Amino acid sequence: MNVEIITIGDEILIGQIVDSNAAFIGKELTKIGMEIVKIQSIKDEQQQILKTLHQVEEETKVVILTGGLGPTRDDITKKTLTAFFEDELIQNEKALNQVKEIFSRLNRPLLVENINQALLPSKAEALFNKWGTAPGMWFEENDKIYISMPGVPTEMKNLMREEVLPRLKKKFKRPFILQKTILTYGLGESFLADQIKDLEDALPQYMSLAYLPGVARVRLRIMARGKNEVALEKEINTWINQLKERIKKHFGGIEGEFSLEAEIANLLTSQKKSIAVAESCTGGRIANLFTKTPGASAFFKGGVIPYETKMKVEVLGVDQEIIDKHSVVSAQTAKAMAIQTRKLFQSDIALSTTGNAGPTKGDSNAEIGTVYIGIADAEKVESFKFNFGKNREKVVERAVIKSFEILKQKISG
Repeated sequence: MNVEIITIGDEILIGQIVDSNAAFIGKELTKIGMEIVKIQSIKDEQQQILKTLHQVEEETKVVILTGGLGPTRDDITKKTLTAFFEDELIQNEKALNQVKEIFSRLNRPLLVENINQALLPSKAEALFNKWGTAPGMWFEENDKIYISMPGVPTEMKNLMREEVLPRLKKKFKRPFILQKTILTYGLGESFLADQIKDLEDALPQYMSLAYLPGVARVRLRIMARGKNEVALEKEINTWINQLKERIKKHFGGIEGEFSLEAEIANLLTSQKKSIAVAESCTGGRIANLFTKTPGASAFFKGGVIPYETKMKVEVLGVDQEIIDKHSVVSAQTAKAMAIQTRKLFQSDIALSTTGNAGPTKGDSNAEIGTVYIGIADAEKVESFKFNFGKNREKVVERAVIKSFEILKQKISG
């Protein structure tokens, strides 16, 4: 069943906020077998909304709108929908009671603008909003469905889960759509495609594969459509197992299910080993990912962020002569940071990062984008040099991902 999504709001068009609502709606609808054919953002202006509604009524069976349902004058979606359906506004008692209850609980005066939130087009079925004062609306006209929800993300998400999705599932017969996104690292898109082309060619017609390249990794989205959910799940998992076997060293987990850092956590825990980190250029992001993993205290000792050069000396105990002789961004400093971190935390393994993320070189003359990653255990200390380009955010992100790659190779042998 085809769906179009329309997000209404000037704040989206001017870049003040990112349209996360459309992404959430698209993801949730895909899960239940609905197909998104178009997403567009438009001005909070009556003629623009009317023009868009007339266009999409010729294109699809289901239209979902978000935004413009607030109590202020610039929120005009409800009035515009009333005009579109040649309807009139009437008071919805259930919605009014909800508004009164909210303002009573907050001990705030109830204004006319708030009471007007309960005025709905007579043709609309109210979608009860427990999380705010603006009800959602469900219209059925000329064998088409129009759904309008508030733009506040928490309200929209709860209305989708509690009201919209159950109604759509009841209304339409849909195929099962399953998708999983595989995380890979250490291979570019073209190299990855070359290694798995025979697996991709062998996919049946009802399964598809998409390459989603990103910073320092490529995501592979595999999607399957059919009538038997159990069979689809089995086929997708079979393909993923074949992929894992093919690219063992570059498999980084399943998005939302199993990540590279979770795999490292499992390896460390099973080997009864601990790790600590010293992050200069990565600013604590490695530690943050570790501590997001349930049970992190079993393997993660802790970390420090010796961002300023003298903190590497005063906190970690790195010899000042090493920094003076080789630079703060150097293989020698990365190694010394890893050694001292291991001593400080009494961990089995220690990992360090030091680099010039930009936009200036700071205390080192190393080229912007240069990063050294150090790793030490009881037997060996190593450092690895990289140049991750000129974009500061990408340099940091690539350094984090590369750190996990190095760590996995270290502990998996």
